[in-house]
Amino acid sequence: MRENSNIEYKREYTADIKKEVMAFANSGGGVVFVGRDNDGNAYPLPDLDETLTQITNSIRDGILPDVTMFVKYETEESGINITVGEGTHKPYFLPEKGIKPSGVYVRQGASSVPASFEQIREMIKLTDGDKFETARSLIQKLTFREAAEEFERCGVAFGENQMRTLGIVGADGLFTNLGLLLSDQCSHTIKFAVFNGTKKGEFKTRKEIEGSLFKQMRSAFDFLNLSNNLAANFSGLDRIEQYDYPEIAVREAMLNALAHRDYGFSGSIIVNIYDDRMEFVSLGGLMPGLRTEDLFVGVSQPRNEKLANVFYRLKHIEAYGTGLRLIMQYYEDFGVKPEITATNGAFSLTLPNMNYARPLKNAPKPKPQHKAVLDYLQVNPSVTNEIVQEILSVKQTRAYNIIREMTGAGLIVKHGAGNGDNEYVLV
Repeated sequence: MRENSNIEYKREYTADIKKEVMAFANSGGGVVFVGRDNDGNAYPLPDLDETLTQITNSIRDGILPDVTMFVKYETEESGINITVGEGTHKPYFLPEKGIKPSGVYVRQGASSVPASFEQIREMIKLTDGDKFETARSLIQKLTFREAAEEFERCGVAFGENQMRTLGIVGADGLFTNLGLLLSDQCSHTIKFAVFNGTKKGEFKTRKEIEGSLFKQMRSAFDFLNLSNNLAANFSGLDRIEQYDYPEIAVREAMLNALAHRDYGFSGSIIVNIYDDRMEFVSLGGLMPGLRTEDLFVGVSQPRNEKLANVFYRLKHIEAYGTGLRLIMQYYEDFGVKPEITATNGAFSLTLPNMNYARPLKNAPKPKPQHKAVLDYLQVNPSVTNEIVQEILSVKQTRAYNIIREMTGAGLIVKHGAGNGDNEYVLV
């Protein structure tokens, strides 16, 4: 028999034998005959026991995940037969190379060759399922400095046992994609763009945040807080300060984008900030079977259950399905509501700027006398104490008090600095 997709001949032990075994385990299985030349003729090994020890050690220590349960050894008078079954936890790879073409071999004809990235992804998908966060990470050299700091900040232990329990490390001892997302090597990013006006056009500033999702979360909160301006309004003589956006609503919107985006795609989370609104756009539409109206009654089906569980354990989220309802509560008294747009591939949440879109519901109505003065100023450039007396049929002192109330409420301002009767104009 000549070498083919299921047969490989080796005259003696070489380190490459583990590549042949791996290739068979990643493909349909096969047999490696050690102690035969390229034509299959016997080529007696000088020391069967020593060679068998070298082979078993090489396969046990040089291939991940553990493939030994699919490997059987049989010694003959002059050689060793290594029978390899198709593995159930593909792709098998060289630890020093990682899960990439240079570290993963498959059988192609009579040769063992590096697998393509497409072949590797397909093996992971078939073995680990379609869920991104539970599949094995293509990168295994991961560090968790930011994650360790975040867990310590939240008073939660972060060791090997916790990493396994949370799903950062799989049952095979390898890092999962959840581990990749929380690691310092995470390749996904958040991109921010602040625009002048209410349409895309001139940039005020742009920023991209990378690294562990924990680092991205903290940095995103800091950046959004800088973009959340504090403005002052007046109710009578009382000064009322209000941020453009409720801080909790911004926090929940950012956490929602981080927890529910589809990390199977490489694109970034996008946050666009305009004068009148803040938009959070993430990849991945609604989960199958959900509608946008379901979200407002607390129905939730996390796309990344383990990532959401990590946020829950660290108390960044209280419970599934509460974030959007909490956001809507902060806009109950405003006529402009947050908007949700979901397509097959994207999800967008828009928060209105509360200092741009003034509250419409429960807003204090102008007093009748104030309204009469404001109506007058709609068709006249200015008003004086004497005019207020005339249009309201009040005395000088009452007219003075009305003007003081309106200036205190920010409805009118004093114009000029004349020595006679002062003029007032609309703000």
